[in-house]
Amino acid sequence: MQATIKWVDGRLFVGESGSGHTVVMDGPPDHGGRNLGVRPMELLLLGMGGCSSFDVVDILQKGRHDIVHCTAELKAERVDTVPAVFSKIHLHFKVTGKNLPVAAVERAVKLSAEKYCSASIMLGRAGVEISHDFEVIEG
Repeated sequence: MQATIKWVDGRLFVGESGSGHTVVMDGPPDHGGRNLGVRPMELLLLGMGGCSSFDVVDILQKGRHDIVHCTAELKAERVDTVPAVFSKIHLHFKVTGKNLPVAAVERAVKLSAEKYCSASIMLGRAGVEISHDFEVIEG
């Protein structure tokens, strides 16, 4: 895997992934930015949420469950010292489907957390306290 980060000006950077996709990152005005893009730590959190969501949807679809929506809401806490690393991250999944068994969603979330989501497992191994829960919505 590769990535390139190019400085534009101030605290504005453009990242390009090895697959050719770009993302704009910027800082807040009090740190020399213009608030034109996502913060790098927010991007890390988004990546973890995307990784875990990918797993949950994939597992449920492979189980032939009729899912309509899947939303992951993440809440993170950071330490007050530099480096301001994450100390806790909580993922709350809202999975909507037709006759969706609670046990199937629970299994998908657990498999993502314990076996498949490289991002959350990596952060957990680095000392971040990671927790998950979910709700199933008929729809």
